[in-house]
Amino acid sequence: MNLTIFSGPPSSGKTSVILKTIDSFKKRGLKVGVVKFDCLYTDDDVLYEKADIPVKKGLSGGICPDHFFASNIEGVVKWGVKEELDLLISESAGLCNRCSPYLKDVKGVCVIDNLSGINTPKKIGPMLKAADIVVITKGDIVSQAEREVFSSRVNAVNPKAFVMNVNGLSGQGAYELSTLLYDDEQNISSVQGMQLRFPMPSAVCSYCLGETRIGESYQLGNTKKMVWED
Repeated sequence: MNLTIFSGPPSSGKTSVILKTIDSFKKRGLKVGVVKFDCLYTDDDVLYEKADIPVKKGLSGGICPDHFFASNIEGVVKWGVKEELDLLISESAGLCNRCSPYLKDVKGVCVIDNLSGINTPKKIGPMLKAADIVVITKGDIVSQAEREVFSSRVNAVNPKAFVMNVNGLSGQGAYELSTLLYDDEQNISSVQGMQLRFPMPSAVCSYCLGETRIGESYQLGNTKKMVWED
């Protein structure tokens, strides 16, 4: 079974891109399933079900969804093997700009949209910097000049990635993306022992654990203060 990990900021078009890309895989006779990771709520699983795509969702609740991903990805792979999938896609919420769900030796795809602002590539951290493929969406509602500027910003942050445009509505570019994702030689039945490409921050503070009171006497664990110059 192949495994691919999608990440990217919220509302960048990840689900739309994945749906159009799976259409291309279906035409090739490949069975693809999706596991959606999010924090508090998602109805993207309904969209996959309507498209007759095997799907599971996991909501992390009070913890970082990428930490939740790392704790559950082995179970996800076992589910994919049980479903006899040719390709399993993990879709991460992309809510933490400090985290990245990508694994070494597993394709990582970052989806980012042209409307997010030209400085966004610098802001979203390892989910973009550590990706193998960067998919830029919503190019149909900006000018050619804006597309080129945004693409150059992406290249500056991650010069090693393959950068491409995909339209999540029309599906333009989805077939080309599908040819980059599937590898006949890859056969993953477990990710035990694999490594994350980028270490996630694991230290917690009192607010991570539910503290609501403001004040230094309540700030326990890992804390960081701003430096104020006179």
